[in-house]
Amino acid sequence: MPNTVTARALSGLWVAREIVLFAVATLLLLCGVAVAAAGAAGWASAVWAAATVVGLAYSTAAIAVALLHRRPSVDVVAWLALVGALLVGEPLAGAVIAVMLFTGGVLEARASARARRELGRLAAGAPRIARREGPDGVEEIPVDRVVVGDRLLVGAGELIPVDGRLLDGGVFDESALTGEPLPVERRAGEDVRSGVVNAGSVTRMLATETAAASTYAGVLRLVEQAQAGSAPFIRLADRFALAFVPLTLLTAALAWAISGQAVRAVAVLVVATPCPLLLAAPIAIMSGLSRAAGRGVILKGGAALERLAAGRVLLFDKTGTLTRGRPVLTGVVTACDRPADEVLRLSASLDQASAHVLAAPIVTAARDRRLALSPASGVREQHGFGIEGVVDGHPVRLGKAAWVVDGPAPDWVRRARRRAALDGSLTVFAAVDGRPAGVLLLTDPLRPDAPRMMRTLRDAGIERTVLVTGDRADIAETVGRIVGVDAVYADRDPADKLAIVGTEQRTAPTIMVGDGVNDAPALAAAGVGVALAARGVTASAETADIVLTADRIDGLADALLIARRSHRIARRSAAAGMALSLAAMVPAAAGLLTPVAGAILQEAIDVAAIGLALTALLPGRTHTVTLPAADLAAARRLYAQHTAIRPLVEQIRAVADDLSVTRPDLRPLRGLLDRLETDLLPHERAEEDQLLPIVARALGGPDPIGALSRTHAEIEHQVRRLRRATQDIGDRPEPDDVVELRAGLYGLYAIMQLHNAQEEENAFSLMPSPT
Repeated sequence: MPNTVTARALSGLWVAREIVLFAVATLLLLCGVAVAAAGAAGWASAVWAAATVVGLAYSTAAIAVALLHRRPSVDVVAWLALVGALLVGEPLAGAVIAVMLFTGGVLEARASARARRELGRLAAGAPRIARREGPDGVEEIPVDRVVVGDRLLVGAGELIPVDGRLLDGGVFDESALTGEPLPVERRAGEDVRSGVVNAGSVTRMLATETAAASTYAGVLRLVEQAQAGSAPFIRLADRFALAFVPLTLLTAALAWAISGQAVRAVAVLVVATPCPLLLAAPIAIMSGLSRAAGRGVILKGGAALERLAAGRVLLFDKTGTLTRGRPVLTGVVTACDRPADEVLRLSASLDQASAHVLAAPIVTAARDRRLALSPASGVREQHGFGIEGVVDGHPVRLGKAAWVVDGPAPDWVRRARRRAALDGSLTVFAAVDGRPAGVLLLTDPLRPDAPRMMRTLRDAGIERTVLVTGDRADIAETVGRIVGVDAVYADRDPADKLAIVGTEQRTAPTIMVGDGVNDAPALAAAGVGVALAARGVTASAETADIVLTADRIDGLADALLIARRSHRIARRSAAAGMALSLAAMVPAAAGLLTPVAGAILQEAIDVAAIGLALTALLPGRTHTVTLPAADLAAARRLYAQHTAIRPLVEQIRAVADDLSVTRPDLRPLRGLLDRLETDLLPHERAEEDQLLPIVARALGGPDPIGALSRTHAEIEHQVRRLRRATQDIGDRPEPDDVVELRAGLYGLYAIMQLHNAQEEENAFSLMPSPT
């Protein structure tokens, strides 16, 4: 925090200094004009000469800084023009050049200060206190005294002090981290990050990180890095200096040698004073940094923006980048004597007291199914094995299979393990009353916005996409096919990732995206490293050049579009200014422009180049779709229903699995069909009537909702077909009837899975924070 404050103070002093110098030079120029109008030409020349000397001192300092950093500089042209104006007796021209230099200095300082303000806004409200619940009530403590496992109380309008998990649902303003202006509703069991504002009523949370390891502290460190990276900004003009400065000096020397008039050489230097190069490029680049920061993307300086704009090959890690990075419950496989919802309810009730990474998704899944959770007593966690306690008088144990299942594994355990292996799921075994009761299956799902973002990145100029992961080959290949990458490298450790980045870097500029500690070496080696820091700032974020603070990877597509547009405008404005300056050298060398006229013409060139550079601040093409408030509210309401329907979809598979050919019982199937007709079909019709028009308005183009609408019709057709089949079969189905019913259920389940994935990708991913 102190470094951030110091950076802002220095930035303010820089702006103030430039304004003072501009005011002094302008005042001297105007005073000289007034004195000259009064008939005192000698005094007027003295006043203008003073302004020229001030500009000369400024230009000398700029050249000294460039020499200190061992880089070429076009400031030497301005310095020679000022010296020449004094030597040939053209102090008015020197005064105009000085004002021009200081005008540019003010604009550059203000552009840089604006970018720093966009980055520094994150440091404006760092959490400082927390209210901890204890045996003696609630006590207010410094935030750095919070430890993992503390229960905290957060009042309305207060900042979340540390990263944690909600014990109560609430509404939160996350704009400080994500740039999203609308409040976001979070359910009990979901993660919440430090630095966001509680926009609802009083809520309770469980601390899962200390203050130093929480998101906000990490973001402050990133801000400091970004500001430090912006300070030694290498101007695009310096790259042209080696060609532009010798050409200018040669033209001035020839004009002097051919005409024998030093004033012509001065006129050439005046019109060649490279303010368009000195100002246009930095203003455009700084504008890009500012726009990116406003979208939750921190770029650590102009060099990072330029490298991002040049990127052609994109490499991704899988976990936490293309996937959500946190598991969700996908199924419950139970022993025959206990319902799945009861196993989940008891497990979630126990997990309410745990800060383990797998506890949150279990609690969230239970609340999504509207299960009434009970408090747990006698809770004890055994590191490396699991957690146990008493819920509603039942001893409950959760954890590894060896801790829950004794002896040979029964059929339902083998079935659960086979399903987990095929789907790449994690397993949490549950025991109730000392007997194995079920297995909770959890999977890290694909981000719904990932396939759309990949298409957008290709449209923005990415030529090759590569998935590099330490995960199994079959899972990596599946993810790669869904998102549409060009190559997949699986079972890779950090050293392998580093080698792959090096190989790709030799063929084209690379961009590496990751979020874990194991990604840090590859991020550092890539042309530009991009880290996702939505759930905390890790080593990857500290190493990366670009950090996405929002939990959405489509921010990368926006950042790439902003970077390319800003870099394009920077080059275009600098090139236009150079071309105009070079064109003006010809009449200046021919004696058609006096130094004063040349200075005025150069001022007009500056205004044109800077005006073009400032267009980088105007809205440009981005990937993010902004929904109107009414559409966003409707989409969120439908997404809540969509989430609540997920357990019913999983029940389709469970009923199909349990249909027995030898002892068929159709009662679970008929109960399922009742729920499908009363809960699922009305929801699908509501989506048809309300969600699809929202998607059509947002995306436009030729029939963006045709596939979704067709699937709605197919879902209704399959449900009605199953209903007719059960009515025709009666209560005594033949084995062939059971096989047909099973096929229908599995078919409906597959259609629902595909349809839900399509809706999440094409519809709900349009929302700022769908999950």
